[in-house]
Amino acid sequence: MDGTLVDTEPYWMDVEYALVAEYGGSWSLEHALKLVGNDLLVSAEYLREHGSVDLPAPVIVERLLDGVIERINESVPWRPGAVELLAELGAAGVPCGLVTMSYERFVAPVLAALPEGTFRTIVTGDRVTVGKPHPEPYLRAAAELGVEPGECIAIEDSNTGAKSAEAAGCTVLVVPNHVPVLEGDRRVFVDTLAGLDVDGLGRLLLG
Repeated sequence: MDGTLVDTEPYWMDVEYALVAEYGGSWSLEHALKLVGNDLLVSAEYLREHGSVDLPAPVIVERLLDGVIERINESVPWRPGAVELLAELGAAGVPCGLVTMSYERFVAPVLAALPEGTFRTIVTGDRVTVGKPHPEPYLRAAAELGVEPGECIAIEDSNTGAKSAEAAGCTVLVVPNHVPVLEGDRRVFVDTLAGLDVDGLGRLLLG
């Protein structure tokens, strides 16, 4: 979701900077980019260690979510072409799932801005025991969709997410955003989802 469906990474970074400043630590873009795609508890531990945020990791997660949800409620920053592609897939009867390390309460306002039924399953960070880059999130989503992971296309914008999807057995459509993503045998790259329809998606992956 973050970085592919919505570009909320700047929101997360703003909240991280504010939280670190509140506890007298120092933060940088380099630190912020290392958190892209991570399990939120992993990010919270990183903020404790490198940002001097003297709070328990679960509390840090809640503080981050509070700040980002506040911004999402003001404006949902859709990524180019993402909503249109989801509509095309839905009209074609292609089952879609949302796999994100964000928590359900953060996902809710984004889903509220989409047509009901856009996603047949939603796997959030608080529904899995191990987050990305572990394959569990994508394995759970495929199981709940009733398909094999090898039949799935995962759209990702980070190495962490791409590793998770690859380890589950998915083909990965990579749309780089804030962080560079490495090449891989199961990775296909595009600059944007804008203009990409169901047929184009099929050709891209078969080609």
